[in-house]
Amino acid sequence: MVSSEHTVSDSSMLTGWYKSSYSGGGQGNCLEVARGHAHIPVRDSKRPSGPALIFPSVSWSAFVSAVRGGEFGEPTA
Repeated sequence: MVSSEHTVSDSSMLTGWYKSSYSGGGQGNCLEVARGHAHIPVRDSKRPSGPALIFPSVSWSAFVSAVRGGEFGEPTA
């Protein structure tokens, strides 16, 4: 199932997928994250059986904290 150290080739094999409550609208640009794994899998919501990127938990936590802290600024159009 793991095609390399940082990806899973078929993310439908994993359980616990969810979208952020901030995801909405019909744009289809959503990511899903799976809970309950030692490392954090992230996939494109439009491709549920496509690949997932795998992040170490500490790296994912740092990323989420940075987003919440506004370190990436406002998105541009």
